[in-house]
Amino acid sequence: MLITSERLVLRRFRESDAETLAAYRTDPDVARYQSWTTPVTIAAARATVASFAAGDPGRPGWFQYALERTEDRTHIGDLGVDLHENRRQAQLGFTLAPAYQGRGYAGEAVRAVLDHLFRVRGLHKVSAECDARNAASARLLARAGFTREGLLRSHTWIKNEWTDDLVYGLLAHEWPGPGGSAP
Repeated sequence: MLITSERLVLRRFRESDAETLAAYRTDPDVARYQSWTTPVTIAAARATVASFAAGDPGRPGWFQYALERTEDRTHIGDLGVDLHENRRQAQLGFTLAPAYQGRGYAGEAVRAVLDHLFRVRGLHKVSAECDARNAASARLLARAGFTREGLLRSHTWIKNEWTDDLVYGLLAHEWPGPGGSAP
């Protein structure tokens, strides 16, 4: 169930992650394009962490990995995989604490999960969506090898406004591996 990369361990959530989860998910810049509202209280974070910890990565639905730096065992974010009922497709999403953004951690986590999903689990396709205003996430998905497949105009009602969503996809035969980039 653990997925490792050069600098990260992607693991099941633990009770001790609630405080850091509350901190980074309360940050307005982190929450801006996400579905939750701020602030995220410690009580809400504990309930969220308990729900994440109870998940099963082999069953259809969302499973949330905690991202932990191997260097100092710091919990720095999370990455979710929504396994389709056919167990051949998935969608992913990611959130990173502001102090660790811009250092390649999110891309490293995404590549590690993609490698696991394609090489170990044998998935056919992995998809991702992001708010069209979220340029950093769009760039990360492109760097990870995803192809932009579309724009869903005025698609999501979130935080009292309609937003456009960018849709990305990556097929198994396009996956070059954890260190490469797509052709």
